[in-house]
Amino acid sequence: MKYPVAEIFCSLQGEGFNTGREVVFLRLGGCNLACPWCDTQHSDFTMMDTASILEAVQRFGVNSLIVTGGEPLIIQGLKDLLQCFKQQGYWIAVETNGVSVADDGVLELFDYIALSPKASHAELYAKEGALRAADELRVVVDGDVRDFCDWIRGLIKARRYYLSPCEREGVMNLKQTITLLGQLNQSACGKEWLLSLQTHKLCGIR
Repeated sequence: MKYPVAEIFCSLQGEGFNTGREVVFLRLGGCNLACPWCDTQHSDFTMMDTASILEAVQRFGVNSLIVTGGEPLIIQGLKDLLQCFKQQGYWIAVETNGVSVADDGVLELFDYIALSPKASHAELYAKEGALRAADELRVVVDGDVRDFCDWIRGLIKARRYYLSPCEREGVMNLKQTITLLGQLNQSACGKEWLLSLQTHKLCGIR
């Protein structure tokens, strides 16, 4: 099997519950959505086989792996690649938009699932095949997402719910995000919403 690899690099996780954890990022190419504020170069990739990917990741000497994209869960054969890493004792997380999953049984191989549903594609999350559970759920505040937040929290079960500012041309809508955070938490029944910043950008790392 060969996989579309945009980049492999080692850094600290900058978002969500695992902020600060040293990890290797395996960024896969391709996506099933087109978000206008997307800041990742997932359309430029190289096809790599399993052995080459394993070698590139193992070179960093870090046994935590985050599979991201683009959208990694649309990749056919991803389950086979993940099983190789599990056999090597890796902790594996995924960052996904949660719209669809190509391989049966692939979700069970992840130790942590970070789901970032997109309000601009809300209709896709009501369809069969979309994820209904995650370890954390992160909503990017890319407009008026108040109703979407209420709806998606009722639809998807997660251990933690986060709001993230949307960055456009280097500017984050932080005030809008924390204002919404306060509004949601004043009316929250059960789990509160938390703030997730892209701290890797704030401190100048990848």
